[in-house]
Amino acid sequence: MHRVVITGQGTINALGSDVAQTLAGFREGRCGIGPLEFRDVERLSIRIGGQVRGYDPECHFNRQEIALYDRFTQFAILAGREALAQSGLAFLDGSESQQAGVVMGTAGGGLLTQDENYRTVYEEGKNRVHPFVVPKLMNNAAASHLSMTYNLQGPSFTVATACASSNHAMGLAFQLIRAGSARVMLTGGSESMLCFGGIKAWEGLRVMSRDACRPFSANRNGMVQGEGAAVFVFEEYEHARRRGAEILAEVVGFAMTSDAEDIVMPSRQGAARAMRGALADAGLAPDRVGYINAHGTGTTANDKTECAAVADVFGTHADRLMISSTKSMHGHVIGGTGAIELLACIMALRDGVIAPTIGYQEPDPECALDIVPNEAREARVEVAMSNAFAFGGLNAVLALRRI
Repeated sequence: MHRVVITGQGTINALGSDVAQTLAGFREGRCGIGPLEFRDVERLSIRIGGQVRGYDPECHFNRQEIALYDRFTQFAILAGREALAQSGLAFLDGSESQQAGVVMGTAGGGLLTQDENYRTVYEEGKNRVHPFVVPKLMNNAAASHLSMTYNLQGPSFTVATACASSNHAMGLAFQLIRAGSARVMLTGGSESMLCFGGIKAWEGLRVMSRDACRPFSANRNGMVQGEGAAVFVFEEYEHARRRGAEILAEVVGFAMTSDAEDIVMPSRQGAARAMRGALADAGLAPDRVGYINAHGTGTTANDKTECAAVADVFGTHADRLMISSTKSMHGHVIGGTGAIELLACIMALRDGVIAPTIGYQEPDPECALDIVPNEAREARVEVAMSNAFAFGGLNAVLALRRI
């Protein structure tokens, strides 16, 4: 069993166009959620989101690339570029390339491409669409383009498990390296659902807030969507050590469970089994964990269920745990959300700064944990966990350790 470490990280999201800006946003407790700006937004009842503002594809990609890359793929490539630059890795020869791959998470894939082309066919009445529509919208487009851009010839694929997609992706990348099937994996998640069709579909679920994301607050009234990507370089420890790489954190445990109960309602037992499984996989006692980045969507059902599951798993230590939801700042990035949230876990381990849950206004007796309200906190943390509990009852939890 090989040890697995993180040697690079990259992101673009509503808080910033790179890791430095995003971590600054976490420290400041800055809100990246605001009015949505896209075609027909006035027809929506939900008009706020964690949108990446001021983004111009032409500043990053040529015309041929833009014709091939949906917005979610563009985000993934930009995040991957930053992560690989930090890692110092380059895959120039066959042996290294064949031991490196990509696992990415997404729920919607090229949803903007779908939305635009449905308009072309049904609203405008045209009978032809661009020949690249299928390769542009397919869920594996981001993973495929990352592998082609960086000559990664090892195991490469995409995971689609709704809101747990990127945690599942990163967990599988961890397992591939630990088992010796790869030395290096680019992994994370990317999502861009902020378009008319995307938000209109979510409106039907009646789980969206019209004004703010307030996880764990008694007056919370729903989730707020965001968009963006985060990508990490997972690397076999000895491989990283031999080349003198800077190690950001060690991935030590992963577990995934299925509630097998309800397509939309979360399960306390399923969430608890995933957290216990990640601790067991890491060989850690519950009292070693100092911080949990919560799934924390801001819906009534999720927040109280997650808090109850944390109490079940950690017992009396739950009162000493810090748990926060950064969705309150960058929005719920669906299939990419766990990857962006892993940045907060690494910040806690490396910098001793705990990202806050902003928008907190009223205590909820059913969420009576230390949710780091409204302001970041300095604290020494040895172990952090990241929770993701998705529609469909699919749960994925990662455990990281300071190194």
